[in-house]
Amino acid sequence: MNGCARGGVIYCQSGHSARHSEMRALQRDLVEAARRGDHGAFEVLASGAVDRLYSLARLIVGDAHRAEDAVQEALIRAWQGLPELRDPDRWDAWLHRLIVNACTDQGRRAMRRPVEVRMIGLEAANGDHVGMIGDHDQLERGLRRLKPEQRSAVVLHFYLGLTVPEVADALDVPVGTAKSRIHYAVDALRAAIAADERAPIRATSEVTR
Repeated sequence: MNGCARGGVIYCQSGHSARHSEMRALQRDLVEAARRGDHGAFEVLASGAVDRLYSLARLIVGDAHRAEDAVQEALIRAWQGLPELRDPDRWDAWLHRLIVNACTDQGRRAMRRPVEVRMIGLEAANGDHVGMIGDHDQLERGLRRLKPEQRSAVVLHFYLGLTVPEVADALDVPVGTAKSRIHYAVDALRAAIAADERAPIRATSEVTR
């Protein structure tokens, strides 16, 4: 028997892998069907991704309404562009790229409007660096100061838990560029936190304003 018993429960690694493979195969079949114009298949794919896309968009654009608009735009682009997706296994990476692009477009439209970032568990996936940076209020202020491309890279890496190559794939940039964006973004966050700590009164007034 494969696996081991713990507390009377059999844990089977091969069973977990088989289930994962089945889910991947199901997703591949749905993507293939959606590429052929099956609206029902696309609705299943969209419903399975919408919460994740909204969480990412909310972190990137910092506003609930713009996040909702970005998700809608990304899904519309996904439906329209599905025939161009040659590899169904790249559905997730392709969808991440679409949501980032939609968020970028939303950001350009609201360039002069204040950004209010509400954290949704940014430290959950890869908290090694971000977790060391103060509290959520400090992190929110730091995120506001990042360039849009840096914010996207940070959110994909630390919130979604993507590896650097996966971030590069989602952003359609070289791995070195993705690594650089994450590196400089973390440095910028730390600098912002340091500035806040040197001026605690001003930082407090900004939060309560």
